[in-house]
Amino acid sequence: MTQELSTVVLMCGLPGAGKTTYAMELVRRGYVRLSIDEVVWQRLGQRDAGRVLEAQAFDQLKEEVRREQRRQLVELMLAGRDVVVDYSFWSRAARDDYKALIEDHGCRWELIHLKADRTTLEQRLAVRNSEEGADCVTVDQALFDRYLANFEEPDGEGEQVVLQPSA
Repeated sequence: MTQELSTVVLMCGLPGAGKTTYAMELVRRGYVRLSIDEVVWQRLGQRDAGRVLEAQAFDQLKEEVRREQRRQLVELMLAGRDVVVDYSFWSRAARDDYKALIEDHGCRWELIHLKADRTTLEQRLAVRNSEEGADCVTVDQALFDRYLANFEEPDGEGEQVVLQPSA
């Protein structure tokens, strides 16, 4: 009997591009979802945890959760489970690191890059910023501008581009 290889989907895109919506569809199909935002919400119990903790403590908490979820990802792959990693994967280095981890465990990866124009992203974030829940982390204009400035768009990395309709 041959063990089936796990598929790990790496979500990639700017805030508001639809990563979590896409990831939740995979969950409905049986994937396990890993989300830093969700765990931080569970631990702190509020939407804007970054405003509750000092920036350094908040970043430390997010890094701690990332390490935990990385171990959990390995456990899930070893168990033959399909996983969706619902992070932004804004840097190529982070994407390459996870792809190597997945391949080192004999599994396959898919890099899904969700893209939307700036107007659509800003409109979606305005709606999301008014909602409550673990997947509704506030992204104000300053933070959005930082994401735009630092996002390393995948190009030639084996990505599947999913274009979002304009608002």
